[in-house]
Amino acid sequence: MRHYLKNLENTVREHWTQNALCDYNGSSFTYANLATNIEQFRIFFSAAGIGKGDKIAICARNCARWAMTFWGINVNECVAVPLLADFHPDTVSLLTNHSDSVVLFIDDDIWAKMNPAEMPNLKAAINIKDNSLLWHQDEKVAEAWENRLNDFAQQYPYGMYPEQVSYPGENFDDLAIINYTSGTTGNPKGVMLTYNAISDTDDFANSHFPNKPGDTIVSMLPLAHMYGLAIEFIHPNVDGVTVYFLGKTPSPTTLLKAMRDIKPYMVVTVPLVMEKIYANAIKPSLEKAKLALAIPGLNKLIYRTACKKVIAAFGGAVKCFIMGGAALNPEAERCFKLIHLPYTVGYGMTEACPLLGYEWWTKFVPGSCGKPVHELRIDSEDPVHIPGEIQARGRNLTTGYYKNPEATAAAFTEDGWFRTGDLGVMDEKRNIFIRGRIKSMILNSSGQNIYPEEVEAVVANCQYVEECLVVDRDGKITALVYPALPEGMDEEAKAAIPGIIRNAANKSLPNYSKIAKVELMDTPFEKTPKRTIKRFLYH
Repeated sequence: MRHYLKNLENTVREHWTQNALCDYNGSSFTYANLATNIEQFRIFFSAAGIGKGDKIAICARNCARWAMTFWGINVNECVAVPLLADFHPDTVSLLTNHSDSVVLFIDDDIWAKMNPAEMPNLKAAINIKDNSLLWHQDEKVAEAWENRLNDFAQQYPYGMYPEQVSYPGENFDDLAIINYTSGTTGNPKGVMLTYNAISDTDDFANSHFPNKPGDTIVSMLPLAHMYGLAIEFIHPNVDGVTVYFLGKTPSPTTLLKAMRDIKPYMVVTVPLVMEKIYANAIKPSLEKAKLALAIPGLNKLIYRTACKKVIAAFGGAVKCFIMGGAALNPEAERCFKLIHLPYTVGYGMTEACPLLGYEWWTKFVPGSCGKPVHELRIDSEDPVHIPGEIQARGRNLTTGYYKNPEATAAAFTEDGWFRTGDLGVMDEKRNIFIRGRIKSMILNSSGQNIYPEEVEAVVANCQYVEECLVVDRDGKITALVYPALPEGMDEEAKAAIPGIIRNAANKSLPNYSKIAKVELMDTPFEKTPKRTIKRFLYH
């Protein structure tokens, strides 16, 4: 297995003048710029007395300078601590302190809401937008940062050359990242990931969804989440793919315009985005052609045209849509299969950097989340038919949680397998089918296991349902629904909606998991940055 930083080294040398990192309609940085930035970080760390293994936090919205900062930290063997910009400022302070970070790169508007006194180990805070010093309590660090450009100019009076680039390749077992999980089940934990784990993910990606220099990709997911960091940024960028950042969350119109301009080779997203494309674009057009779809031969032409329109909307160069983070709506999935959309649904988590399951779209089995990336087992007496905890083992797995030995011990079995907390089965061909989370599983009065995610898939297809969550309320299955209401609907009609949803869903549900009550929500569910509902808030 090759170290991903050695891949980056080769790419920097061979594609010196090619754009590496770009803000859509904004700043652009070539691989030469990236090499210079990494060397300036090395000079800064050396002068500031910051050494290998020291923690450096990043808390900012996606942008090319975020990525440049990450490479400056990661290549120089400090530990990167990406923090979600959506975290509350108090949480940012807490995690910066917990991670023992000595420098914090941050958006200035987030910093303005923070109190440095809550981070006694922090030596300086730097504005990621323009590299200005926001605050410091260590003069040596501040001076080293302010002087880094002059020091670079003295050491490289004629600038850097490709042959001067050399990056580490033997530090596989060293800590590279502490990634605090956003959490659908409670408090964030600092997941420790090594250079080995990242190299393994890059190695797997190269063999299963390869790219080439000159390709482009749009980074939409938060870089402080491993899905976005590893699959939309690190893997493509080390192989010569130009990564574009959209900044703040774009509107659908802005997003599709960016896709048409950038023409990405791959789209990494969450099911919610593709489900909306299905509901707003594909489904209406197919319903208009309902009569024609009944004619053999003509239906294939209509399906093929629908698929081409989706790919064209994303720039026309997409080889595969990769979804993850949640289950795909079954109705949307059936349609995607019918029109032969090149999509696949993967399975992963922060602790696996992030891949646990994946299959290329031509071999992907609907309803599954791919095949095991490495070793995977189902803790069940009958793994094919009876759900059990999904447990994993491999080079990509976390070494544990930072400064949390209790959580680390609980995360692994006695024989060294990582406990995912997910329930699932695996068929004879090793396709993985997730049934739900252990903590969210409902045990009814007759001893029957009920998996909320399976009930939610049925409810989601009912009329008036925008979002839903199924919970146990006093022993009764209750569906919480944020409704999609037609304009001008009166209160009497709105009051009838819970009954309509309940009756429609129960027609498709077995007796033991029928819904007893539907409650309408006034506001959308609170979600993590990867758009999964924070279940723990609604029990």
